[in-house]
Amino acid sequence: MKKYVCDVCGWVYDPEIGDPDSGIAPGTPFEDIPDDWECPDCGVTKEDFSVMD
Repeated sequence: MKKYVCDVCGWVYDPEIGDPDSGIAPGTPFEDIPDDWECPDCGVTKEDFSVMD
């Protein structure tokens, strides 16, 4: 599974870890995160994330 990085603050979403504090379980692909999810560090939406190379 691909990791995604926030274009605004650099926070990395790692699907192996998820975002448990926001209710996103480990193993959840970025594509399966609800559209209203926000970056836990800066609050931007999924639209402001890019795939990490």
